[in-house]
Amino acid sequence: MNTLAIDIGGTKFTLALFEDQRMTRRESRATDRNGGREWMLAQIEAVALAWKREVAIDRCGIGFGGPVDFGRQQVALSTHADGWHGFPLSQYLQHLLDAPTVMDNDANAGALGEALYGAGKGSRPLFYMTLSTGIGGGIVLEDGTIFRGADSWAGEIGHLTIQPGGPECLCGSYGCLERLCSGLWLERDYGRPAKDLFKNTNFVASYVVNLAQGLKAAIMLLNPACVVIGGGIAKAGDALFVPLRAELRRRMTHWSGARLNIVPAGLGDDSVLWGALALSEAIG
Repeated sequence: MNTLAIDIGGTKFTLALFEDQRMTRRESRATDRNGGREWMLAQIEAVALAWKREVAIDRCGIGFGGPVDFGRQQVALSTHADGWHGFPLSQYLQHLLDAPTVMDNDANAGALGEALYGAGKGSRPLFYMTLSTGIGGGIVLEDGTIFRGADSWAGEIGHLTIQPGGPECLCGSYGCLERLCSGLWLERDYGRPAKDLFKNTNFVASYVVNLAQGLKAAIMLLNPACVVIGGGIAKAGDALFVPLRAELRRRMTHWSGARLNIVPAGLGDDSVLWGALALSEAIG
């Protein structure tokens, strides 16, 4: 069974081909935010159809970098690129590939990937946070299913208000976790990419205060067995995770017995791809 897995993000998008549970092809390209939906679809179509001419594609799974209406299999919106509002991406690719297709938010897909194949394997419930161009969250329950909430909007930790009256976020609110801690805003605010900023210990000490505040909310609400953090910023490794764990311990309510098991994604850049594979397995 060959599965096409697609990870669509604000900075890059990646396609991979799995033969059963073995990744056999992978291609990643930078996202042109100014190109919008039409540019992205043309890029995905070029790669997918080139592969399809060489091997059969039996099914497709997608992790999209923005809210997804899972029941309707539509993109709800993207704050990072234009043209996606209400777009039936799953149906579009199903028609293109002539193969069953399923889509979810990228954080949900990443959560599933890490719970089944990565750093969270055997640890449930699990909370996954993608810390990249934007910030999202995914929740895997004890039975291995994704918790999406009543309307597919669960897990949006990036838009918790961490700093009331803080700077304006792309969502229109002020002081969101995403506005304070995501890669997009770090580069805009400081004029340097996150990977350079994390070489400065004073910057990191300030940064983890806001990040820990957001994670505290998730831990107090969900009491997960494991918190897995993926995305480009998580690649900072111990430079991020050591001070983050220390700050989180300081901020947690003193009587809470909730475990603080905070780990980097085990699948690196491929958490969403493996999650997309898992999503697709549910459709046959």
